[in-house]
Order: sequence, then structure tokens, then C-alpha cells
Amino acid sequence: MEHLPEAARIRRAVLRFNRRLRQERADGSLSPNQLSVLGHLYRHGPATPGEVAAAERQRPQSLTRVFAELAAEGLIERAPDPSDGRQSLLSLTEAGRRALEADMAQRDAWLAGALGSLSETERGVLLLAAAVMERLGQAE
Repeated sequence: MEHLPEAARIRRAVLRFNRRLRQERADGSLSPNQLSVLGHLYRHGPATPGEVAAAERQRPQSLTRVFAELAAEGLIERAPDPSDGRQSLLSLTEAGRRALEADMAQRDAWLAGALGSLSETERGVLLLAAAVMERLGQAE
């Protein structure tokens, strides 16, 4: 494996950074699984539970409780799928959108402050790295 040392270094940095972002979330915030479901519906619109699970690389059974919790809290709603009545379609409610946006805003505020300590060049490098990491995240 030609790029193994670079891969390990990037993985460690991403994990540390992700851990730091999680620390910026308020107590009692949404769980990571809840955030991933809300985030998927926010980005892609209504979807079946199976579609959400596949996109998040989980089994639908693993998210059943998460879907139920989000629905009970009024953050998502479940309706019959108009194209297949045997399935349900999950969609983000306005309360769900607000909860997700509040969570993102909290972490974005911390990151904006942290970026202020970097040079313009360092911020530019991070923006370029973000674009590359998004592309890698979509790689098979």
C-alpha cells in the first residue's frame, strides 16, 4: 500500500477534529445517529427508512429506534410512500430543521472562532482540503 502512512495521518487528524467538534455540542443534544438521519433528510429530502439506512451505511433495523425517537420528538414525520404503499416515507419537520440547524450553528460558531487564529493561507488550505475530503467521502 503506497499511501498507507499518509492515510493513517489523515485518519488520525480527522478523528481528533471530529472528537473536538463533538465536544462543542451542548449536553442533551441529538445523538450522532439522530444527527445523521436529520442531516440526510435535510440534504436529500424525504426518503424511505431503507434509503436513509443505505446512505448512512447502516442496516434499517439499526435505525428503527432512532426513527421512532425522532418521530416522537416531532423532528421527523412518517407518511405512506405514494409510489409504494407498503413503505413509509420519512421527512424532516420544521422542528427537525430548527434542531439540526441549531446543532450545526453551535459547532460552526466554535470553528469560526478557531479559524480566526489561522493565517489566510492556512484557511485556504483547509477549504481546499474540505473539498477533497468531501470527494473522498463519496468514493466507493
